[in-house]
Order: sequence, then structure tokens, then C-alpha cells
Amino acid sequence: MAFPALTFVRRLCWRSPCGTRPPQAVCIPAIHLHVTAATMQVSQKDFQKAQEQLKLLKKDPGNETKLKLYALFKQATEGPCNAPKPGMLDFVKKAKWDAWNSLGNLSQDDARQKYADLVSSLVSAESASQKKEATPEEGRHDGYETLIVTTKNNITKIMFNRPDRKNAINHQMYREIIKALEEAGKNDSTIAVITGMFYIIPWSGTDMKYLPVFRLREFVGHFIDFPKPLIAVVNGPAIGISVTVLGLCDLVYASDRATFHCPFSKLGQSPEGCSSYLFPKIMGLAKASEMLLFNKKLTAAEACAQGLVTEVFPDNSFQKEVWARLQAYASLPKNSLAVSKQLLRSLEKEKLHAVNSRECEVLTERWLSDECVNAIVSFFQRKPRL
Repeated sequence: MAFPALTFVRRLCWRSPCGTRPPQAVCIPAIHLHVTAATMQVSQKDFQKAQEQLKLLKKDPGNETKLKLYALFKQATEGPCNAPKPGMLDFVKKAKWDAWNSLGNLSQDDARQKYADLVSSLVSAESASQKKEATPEEGRHDGYETLIVTTKNNITKIMFNRPDRKNAINHQMYREIIKALEEAGKNDSTIAVITGMFYIIPWSGTDMKYLPVFRLREFVGHFIDFPKPLIAVVNGPAIGISVTVLGLCDLVYASDRATFHCPFSKLGQSPEGCSSYLFPKIMGLAKASEMLLFNKKLTAAEACAQGLVTEVFPDNSFQKEVWARLQAYASLPKNSLAVSKQLLRSLEKEKLHAVNSRECEVLTERWLSDECVNAIVSFFQRKPRL
């Protein structure tokens, strides 16, 4: 009774016209065709439902996920990739083509199912996130999507929150970090801590494209002008601007698994974050040149020995030791710390702003150069496909 159509097919196939029972194999194709048709109907229904659910998502799932959705949709509706390969300089079309082409001969039914499964996982993740946000962390600031900003026990913590993209900085995150620094500079906290240090360079293809120069200048300017002690807590690989702005922080604590890398010349670019001025002062001209000109990656121990990092902690006790230290700092007299910081930094502020402006001018020129474009194309050609 549960499968009447299947029972009907079985009865039709049960005997031959002469009354004898045919080989069992005669019945299998009919049953198989029926089941396949039913599966296709369910798959198509799920596929259409998934398209509607995708429109209801409130948060951007990220470029990598969007490429997967695009590829699965094309495979489900058109079959294997049949479009001509775009030119290397058309990064967006090239990324889409690569994502679709990587699916090979995946059947349209399987593509529909994978598309539906992916959308379902996104809906579930967003639902779980919304439930979590319904009971926000104590002291959490509203209005941030790429950061978690909290103020508690005299510490404003600015934590990067794009785990699906390894906390890579995009345009929105730049804007939100600027906003968070402005709020932290004016509120009642004693110190500010920036953490979640898995970073990426300002230009990273699908994540950034060209960062407006005024935004980069504004971003670095907020580090220069921050009025309170600003402490960076680095617990993973730091790359590009995440490394260069460390020279503008008052303390830098790192776990022993952190690394520091500025591959500017490899990408045809130039230093930013006032590193062209501060790094030679911090670590000496030779060591700064090795890092900023010749792409040397530093371990946490090397960065500490050269003065870029204040102290290195074992990864297994990193959080406990660092936050105990920070809590002790936050109990110190707030105004005394702020005034003392201004004495240490005020004489160089004008110089740092001038350096920041010049670095941004040069970087803009680099972005528009053929050398930079070719270097970036080579970089993406070496990256593994999606």
C-alpha cells in the first residue's frame, strides 16, 4: 500500500502473455525507470525551493561560496561547462569559468542536489547565527557584521569575524575597523585590543579588487591617531597590512605559531601602513629591507628578536597568559595611560601622516602599472583551483 505505483508495475511485469513467469530481470528496467523519474521530480523540486531560499539569506555567504553556487547552478541547468575560457585579465569571469569547469561531468541531477544541500547548510548556519545574536555577549557593540566588538572590564576588544574567509579584510571590514577604533577612542575603556589576526593583503582578487586609496589612508590614519594604548594580539599568520600596522600599535603579543609576511614586491606593489618609515626604525634598515623588499617571512621568534613583536607566548597557553596581562593593564589609571601615550607619539604624528599619504600615492601608481597587473595574474595562476 505504501508504493501502489510500484506494485502496479510489478503486476504488469509479473507474467508474459503465454502465462509463464519471465526472468526477473524483465521487471527491473520498468521499476528503475519509475524510481529514477520520482527521484528527478524530488531533485527538481528541491532545486527550485533552494533558489527561493537563497533569495531570503540576509548575510553575504562570501565569494568562494557564491562561486560554488554559480557553478552548481550552471551545471544543473546547462550541464558541463560549454563556454569559452575567458582571458586571464578578466578575473571575475575567469573565476566563474574555473568554478564551473571544475565540476567536470557531474550529472545535472547531482548538481541540483549539491546546490540544494549547499543552500540548506547556509540557511541552517544563518539561523544558528541569528539565535546566537538573540542572546548577545555581555558588552557587545551593535552594528558590526565582520567584527565582534565588546567592551568589558575596561577593555574594548575588536575581533575579526570572517572565519569562512580566514578573516581576510574586505571593504566592509575596513569600514568597520575604522568605526570600531573611533568608538573605542571615545568610550570609557582604558585600553583597546585588536585580535583574530588571520589577515590578507589589501588586494586579493575576488575579495578586494582595488581598495580605494582614500579608504586605505583613512584606515592607517586611525591607527596613527588612536588616543589610548592599542595592543595587537596575533595568534596566526599575519600578511600584508596586518603586519605593517603593527608598528603603529603600542604592544604586539604573538603566539609561537604566528608568522609575519609582507610579499609586496612579489605582487608588484609597495609598502603601506607607515612601514617604509617605522620598520627601519624598529628593526634596522637591513632587516627591514629583507622583509619589505625581498619578501622574507618572519617567525614569531624572529619578529620578537627584531623588535616588531613585544613578546611571544606558547600557543597552548597564549590566550590565558595574554589576557591575564591585558586585564592587569586595564586596571591602571586610564588618563595617565592616555596622556603618556600622547607624549610618546605626538612628536611623530605629523611625520606619520605624511608618510601614510606618500605610501598611498605610490601604491596607487603601482596598482595601475602593467608590472603589478602581471604579477597578480601570475599569483592567481599559481593558486589551486576551487
